[in-house]
Amino acid sequence: MLLARIVGTVVATRKDPRLVSNKLLLARPIDPKGEAEGNYLVAIDTVDAGVGETVLIVSGSSARMASGMKDTPVDAAIVGIIDAVDVSE
Repeated sequence: MLLARIVGTVVATRKDPRLVSNKLLLARPIDPKGEAEGNYLVAIDTVDAGVGETVLIVSGSSARMASGMKDTPVDAAIVGIIDAVDVSE
């Protein structure tokens, strides 16, 4: 699982028919303190997330187990919107 911040949207006019009517979002992984790390990724939205929100992303075979994604060609799915992260050090 990854923590990420949504930084934009992706529009694809031609895509696999199983992806039609699904929203694609551009996300940037972050560390628990909210600092950007890693490369951007495109994830399918299953929870109606929006730009600027912090989300939880699953990837690989877990992404295909997200709600409504069975037999859909996805590698990353947004499965939660994060309200707060509390780090105790």
